[in-house]
Amino acid sequence: MKALDELTFDNRFARLGDAFSTHVLPDPLDEPRLVVASDAAMALLDLDPAVAQTPVFAELFSGHKLWEAAEPRAMVYSGHQFGGYSPQLGDGRGLLLGEVYNAAGEHWDLHLKGAGMTPYSRMGDGRAVLRSSIREFLASEALHALGIPSSRALCVIGSSTPVWREKQERGAMVLRLAPSHIRFGHFEYFYYTKKHEQQAELAEHVLNLHYPECREQPEPYLAMFREIVERNAEMIAKWQAYGFCHGVMNTDNMSILGITFDFGPFAFLDDFDAHFICNHSDHEGRYSFSNQVPIGQWNLSALAQALTPFISVDALKEALGLYLPLYQTHYLDLMRRRLGLTTAEEDDHKLVERLLALMQNSGVDYTLFFRRLGDESAALAVARLRDDFVDMAGFDTWADLYKARVARDGAYSEEQRRARMHAVNPLYILRNYLAQNAIAAAEAGDYSEVQRLHEVLTKPFEEQAGMEQYAQRPPDWGKHLEISCSS
Repeated sequence: MKALDELTFDNRFARLGDAFSTHVLPDPLDEPRLVVASDAAMALLDLDPAVAQTPVFAELFSGHKLWEAAEPRAMVYSGHQFGGYSPQLGDGRGLLLGEVYNAAGEHWDLHLKGAGMTPYSRMGDGRAVLRSSIREFLASEALHALGIPSSRALCVIGSSTPVWREKQERGAMVLRLAPSHIRFGHFEYFYYTKKHEQQAELAEHVLNLHYPECREQPEPYLAMFREIVERNAEMIAKWQAYGFCHGVMNTDNMSILGITFDFGPFAFLDDFDAHFICNHSDHEGRYSFSNQVPIGQWNLSALAQALTPFISVDALKEALGLYLPLYQTHYLDLMRRRLGLTTAEEDDHKLVERLLALMQNSGVDYTLFFRRLGDESAALAVARLRDDFVDMAGFDTWADLYKARVARDGAYSEEQRRARMHAVNPLYILRNYLAQNAIAAAEAGDYSEVQRLHEVLTKPFEEQAGMEQYAQRPPDWGKHLEISCSS
């Protein structure tokens, strides 16, 4: 394990130069204090978890100190926001401090969010508030624990610095980790500004560092795009299977690596609602839960347009055509596993679709239904779950189909069924009301609830003694929390 001063930097993105980012120093927070840290994320940097409790830890991740080898840069990019093109966005409140590589040879971006104004802040103050920083931290680590590709979060540092949103709040910083923070919007920026030389340099950078296996293909750029299509199809399949709503699927929030990042007004489904809109600012429902699949394809099409200098239009169209079949394959495989099935049948998609239609009309808790379905035999489970449905006759018809399907799947014990289903069906998810309870306590100066909730969410599939309150259906107020981009 390393100490903080032993991190090894290799700032590959910074070396691309001033056309890609601007040197900016973090603006320190007043009276920094540790709110929460992730031991698992610290392990990615080979850091001893004990260093999180040292004063220098809070100083480094609140802008007061900087490694000599760090090169803080604000990245420039553009993107389509709610369908409209914004020609210049960029890191308005974040800084890429540098890239660190660990003993395994992995490179990790250290990206500090809430670090103050940059040339790309536009009308913003460059700050993040405590509540949004806590939400991003918890979401990053919770998604990872569920097996959903995501950026990671090392820590949240709180402060006494006043920040104005709808009201006065306190500033905070969250340290995010990812192999790269390059977005679809990076390619769009250089494409639409007709900076062909820089666009080619960016493409080479991504290809060489993040998709080196594609170099072996006859058309490396096309192979890379196909890989990006597949990664996004798989990521969004996992979002849909686990009921995760991103909320702001702008192209500047889409990772070139196919990982979830830039957490804003996200939410996990409580009651199943295919039309759920988690972003209070999304008045048209562009980024509703059911729209995430077609929006994923729309965003990939926007990236494809930016890649036309390197790949033929016909080849790009062919690669884009892979998205929906890949998504459907990944999604159905996940839903089969969530239903406890180990084999595939042609009509399995109908079994899933009928169940979701019944859940839609009954306000059934999406997470707890699948968890309880695996608590006992199929026959006993559906009998216990029947009362959750308004259309009991419809559910009975589905239950008969499901029991017959389970019987055809193979013979296994109740214990085997429970173990297999509980390994993929979480008991604990990051519900908005749980996050809000932790935030309220933190804003009052008590960080213990944030830390406790984080610990629970790192083991979402394991029943944890004394943590029953984190596995309950939300109270009615908890289902109607409004989250906006300002969070």
